[in-house]
Amino acid sequence: MAKNPGLAFDEKYFQNVNVNASCIEKLTNEIIETVDGCDFFDVQEKRGNGGKIDWLIQAIELIDLTTLAGDDSRSNVARLCYSAINPIPSKIVKQAGTELSIAHTKCAAVCVYPACVGYVKESLDLVEKEKRPDIAAVATGFPTGLFGLESRLQEIRYATGEGANEIDIVIQRQLVLRGEWEKLYEEIRQCKQVCAEAGACMKTILSTGELGSLNNVYKASMVAMLAGSDFIKTSTGKESVNATLSVGIVMCRAIRDYYRLSNKTIKVGLKPAGGLKTFTHACQWIHLVNTYLGSDWLNPKLFRIGASSLLDDVIKELAKSTLGRPIKMEDYLFDE
Repeated sequence: MAKNPGLAFDEKYFQNVNVNASCIEKLTNEIIETVDGCDFFDVQEKRGNGGKIDWLIQAIELIDLTTLAGDDSRSNVARLCYSAINPIPSKIVKQAGTELSIAHTKCAAVCVYPACVGYVKESLDLVEKEKRPDIAAVATGFPTGLFGLESRLQEIRYATGEGANEIDIVIQRQLVLRGEWEKLYEEIRQCKQVCAEAGACMKTILSTGELGSLNNVYKASMVAMLAGSDFIKTSTGKESVNATLSVGIVMCRAIRDYYRLSNKTIKVGLKPAGGLKTFTHACQWIHLVNTYLGSDWLNPKLFRIGASSLLDDVIKELAKSTLGRPIKMEDYLFDE
């Protein structure tokens, strides 16, 4: 899936950027108000964007189902993999009907620490290839990135050697805060080179809540894409401020500008992560991407949502829309 070869570093692509924070806040509020509107799904269906069930299914298919806990083990990773492969209880599948083709729905990827990649591969190797989510690993000193470059590169090699085909790297935020853009570019470029050697997609985590300003969010986004990032990602999920719609708008603007800079040949993906727990959150981000990047980006090759608990809320909403009642434990028992 890796697709961005990168471009030569040049500060002219971002040095004069000036993000209007009040304008971004207004656009953010518009997204929230639109999604909160009682007729949101009716309007979307009339526009050819699908009804509520379509949005629920799409949300599931965009999730990088994640566990990044200190007590991760073979057993809980195996359970996560099962959820990613079979996210929808069979009772809901049967009730929804085959016309929705939800029986084959799966999450986009399973995301874990490098040491757990082998557990994911072990679980996914037991199912047919077309049913397997991708295997993503956080790397390069996650979540801080405060390690020597060579050790960060070695961690990528380890994760891909274990079976990861997607790597979520983290940047050293101090390089952004000090304006050392060329050094940031070079470090990301070297990470991309190692990922490319293994045929792995690279997502670059910007930790936007720790970059100091929206101007820096735009600049870091552009530098990451120039260096070859296939996705730019908001957060590690460990910061005090994680994925916000405001930084999402700014990152979408950078992605669009990079697309134009490449003569409309390179589409870079977006991955919000951290604090996305409800179906409403997912709808806000899907609507944001559709509004600022277009429907071409509304697929797992260009848009992911990093989350650990979002799937549970989506399934609850799906149950209400298909079974006519909240999901019950019995719906999971003896699931096919």
